[in-house]
Amino acid sequence: MSSTTLAVLDSSSEPGSLRRFKYYDLLVHFFVVILLISNLIAPKITQIGPLTLSGAQLLFPITYIFGDVFTEVYGYAGSRRAIWVGFFASGLLAVMGLAVVHLPAAPTWTDQAVFEKVFNFVPRLVIASLIAYWAGEFANSFVMAKMKLLTGGRHLWMRTIGSTVVGQAVDTVIVITLIFWPEQPLSTLAALMISGYVGKVIYEAAATPLTYLIVNFLKRKEGVEVFDRGSDFSPFRADL
Repeated sequence: MSSTTLAVLDSSSEPGSLRRFKYYDLLVHFFVVILLISNLIAPKITQIGPLTLSGAQLLFPITYIFGDVFTEVYGYAGSRRAIWVGFFASGLLAVMGLAVVHLPAAPTWTDQAVFEKVFNFVPRLVIASLIAYWAGEFANSFVMAKMKLLTGGRHLWMRTIGSTVVGQAVDTVIVITLIFWPEQPLSTLAALMISGYVGKVIYEAAATPLTYLIVNFLKRKEGVEVFDRGSDFSPFRADL
């Protein structure tokens, strides 16, 4: 960190406290865009070298980098709010996709079949994705916040990787199991889980220098250092 003096906060969960920050809302917007794109490309299974990956695994790990940044800079409350915004945005995408697919097509429009392939979200896919996203993101944020307290704000690399190890494990096991079982054999499920999980953790580790740059920039601009001492870690509290 630079020599800039930061205001140390014990929590960012006081009512309205998130509104004071300059860059928070912009980051939430980018976070939601990446999340929605990941939802759209998730059903594709691809092979890259020895790795078997779903399409979302190429982009979705970035949401965990965002989760680390939210928790590190804005506290657990900032991360919680972003997670819920993403959750409802994903749910809205799924509901509207299903609704529009089932609207009657105009006689002159010949692309209904192609449209259905992209937007005809099956209920199981939607439910699995939302459950996995919700559980994984909150696990990531919780571990990140607790590790910051334990380390006194030091060793950011350890906290980002450690929280990802937990959060991505929760997300990967849930989403792969609920989407692909029992249609896919256990060998395919295991390959998707292992390669996807390892790939996500490596992704996070490789992005550590970028995470440092973003975190340090935001802390200087926002002028705060948030520690979640006494924070309410319930995922169901609203921080508007």
